[in-house]
Formats: sequence, C-alpha cells, structure tokens
Amino acid sequence: MAGVVVVGSMWGDEGKGKVTDYLAQKADIVVRYVGGNNAGHTIVYDGKKFALKLIPSGIFSGHEVIMGNGMVVNPKAFLEEVKYLNDAGIDTSRIRVSDRCHVILPYHLEIDELQEKRKGDKSIGTTKRGIGPAYTDKYSRIGIRMGEFVDEELFLEKLNETFPLKVMEYPELADLFTIEGIYNEYKEYAKKIKPLVCDTGILLDEYLREDKKVLFEGAQGAMLDIDYGTYPYVTSSHPGANGVSEGAGIGPLYIKEAIGIIKAYTTRVGEGPFPTELFDETGDFIREQGHEYGTVTKRPRRTGWFDAVVVNQSRRMSSLTGVSLMLLDVLSGLDTIKICSAYKYKGEIIHGLPSTVKGVEEVEPIYEEMPGWEEDITNVQSFAELPVNCQNYIRRIEELIHCPVVMFSVGPDRKQTVVLRDIEF
Repeated sequence: MAGVVVVGSMWGDEGKGKVTDYLAQKADIVVRYVGGNNAGHTIVYDGKKFALKLIPSGIFSGHEVIMGNGMVVNPKAFLEEVKYLNDAGIDTSRIRVSDRCHVILPYHLEIDELQEKRKGDKSIGTTKRGIGPAYTDKYSRIGIRMGEFVDEELFLEKLNETFPLKVMEYPELADLFTIEGIYNEYKEYAKKIKPLVCDTGILLDEYLREDKKVLFEGAQGAMLDIDYGTYPYVTSSHPGANGVSEGAGIGPLYIKEAIGIIKAYTTRVGEGPFPTELFDETGDFIREQGHEYGTVTKRPRRTGWFDAVVVNQSRRMSSLTGVSLMLLDVLSGLDTIKICSAYKYKGEIIHGLPSTVKGVEEVEPIYEEMPGWEEDITNVQSFAELPVNCQNYIRRIEELIHCPVVMFSVGPDRKQTVVLRDIEF
C-alpha cells in the first residue's frame, strides 16, 4: 500500500490545498480524482498565493500530477489555468489527464444557469460552472469523454448526437449555440490538451506496483457528497475518500492513510442547512479573521462553531486515520468557544445528520463551552507552545470525533503547519 488520501471533511474550503502541498513533498505522484473547476485550492508557494481550480495542488511539488477519470474538465478553463501557472514559471508538462474524464462544454454552463433560474427560491446555489449538468450527461450516458474530445472526428460525431438532445430539453440553447460554433472553438482547445491525455488508470497502476508514493487529492468537502451530504444541497460526485477508487480507477486496498482536513470552526458556501451557523458579531469576527471568502466565487462564506456531528459523519464515510486542524489561529481573541457535540431532534439526542434537509434544519445543536485564548499563536512550532486553553480545545475535538489530530495549522504559509505525527506512504 502506497496511497495517502487528503479529503475535505466539512462543506469544503477547509484548507486542503495547503496540506496537499505539504504532503506532496513526500509523494512521487499527486492525483485528483473528483470534481471540476467549481472547487478552489489556495496555496502559498515561494511567497506567492496561487488559486487553483482544476489542476492538482501537487503541481508545485515538481512531480507528475494526474487528473483522474472521476473529474469533469472544462477545456477552456483548464488551458487558462495552465497559462496562469506557466506565466508564474510553473512547469505544467507533467500533467496527465484521464481519457475517461468527462468534458464540460459551453452549453453545460448555460444549463446550470437555467436550472437555477427555474428552481427559483428552491435553487441550491451552484457555482454555475456546469459541473452538475456535465455529471448528469455522464450518468445519462450521453456525455463526451476526453478521449473522444481530442479525436476530431469522434468529437464532432458526439456533438451531433448530444447537442440536439440538450436542445429538446432546453430550447433556449438553440438561440445561443450551434454545433459548428462549439466544434470550431473547442477543437482548437483539444489540440493543445491532446498531448497530456492518456489512460491514467494504467499509469497509476504501474506506479503503485512499483511502490511509488501516491497522494490522492480530494476536492470540496465530504458533506457535499451526493449520497451522504445534505442532499440536495450537495455536489454531483463523491469528494471523500470513498470516491477515490471510482474517480482514480484503483482499488481501495491501495489506500494506507486517509487524512481529513477540518477547520477549527465550520464554514459553508451557498444554500443548504447549517446547524451551527452564527448570525452575530462572532460569526463576522471569524469570517474576517479567517478571510472566509470563496476561492472561486469570492462569495462570503457562512460561519459557525465547530460541529463534531458533521466531522463524525465524514470520518465514517472516509475511514479517516487522522485529521489536520486548520486555521486554529482565527479563534485567538475569543473569550469563549463552543463545540457542537450532538443534536437534539424530536426530543432525542442524536449523533448523526437526519437524511432530509427538513430534518437537518430542525436539529438543535448541543453545545459545550470552553474558555478561549488571547495569545497570538501564528509563530507556534509545537503543541507544547500552544496556550493551555488551545491545547484543551484540540484534545476535546479529538475525543468528540474519535480521531487523532495529526497536524494543525496556525497560518497560511507551509511553515505554519505543525506536524504531530508523520504521515507515512
């Protein structure tokens, strides 16, 4: 076994990019296995801040990176990101794109917009990047995969099959796009991407049989899982470690460690239930101290207290072997800190989320209060240097989520990560 998975274990935006970048220093290959350019990773590299949406964060490690078959890829957005990295002096020739990942085309973005409008006040707050419609086509078996996209004949053939079906469902598309127009624009993108496309499943299998160290990088958060998240306010795939086998094309026995990334508090972007959400000055304080604005959308993130019920659900889904506790420094200055340890629902104490949105909206968080700390912890380099109240906060989180904190972060830079247990590939 040579695989380590890094997964967001809340509703996304937990700081996966930083931990992935840190662990990539030990890895030989970094693989992203799910999602599209709706998922943003912010990384500080060589003193500069980079925001990635598609390309695995491991690109900064100097190793090969793989975009797995479980992803949906917008070719135009991908090439823009390649240029963004190239302009900063980052080599992107080491990217390998699965020939089985699905392609996001311009009509998917328009469908995303139309769907949200049609739902009115029931819209789910998508990023309107075409992710859901692309996954819908995948499971309707009318999607266009990367291997077809980079073959000019096949691409045109598939467009002629698929686009008329989409127009039947969304007549508005006929006024916005033509097959010829899409083909002529996107075949040029295909020519540039084609040298990077291959059967990444075979490539990955070879690496694993050679005992190469493989880091699997999730996107978004486990609570946005299509099955186990707060459905329907979820993404269209499996962001947790449970999605690795499907999204990368390897079996689960290759996974040695699953590291969940959690914040010292909770955030959420877009619509959907959020039991511990704060609507007061404390919520505003956390948002500003943590710079809680979306990497991709720039939307203000909703903020709330740490929710152990949510993290426990993620732990169960991903078989977490440890967690990395991020943005601990944001809580410095609060007199009192609360942790949600369970919910009260229909007169009973429960330790899991109800399966319905209505149920999650009706739960009442049960809080434990702990004393906060005033000290600036951004230069801390060990657990022992933390204020006692901060140490107690970490230990209580470990008890409630039944999983050890293996590292914690006290700032955005790679150097501001304190490792409590080495992660071994």
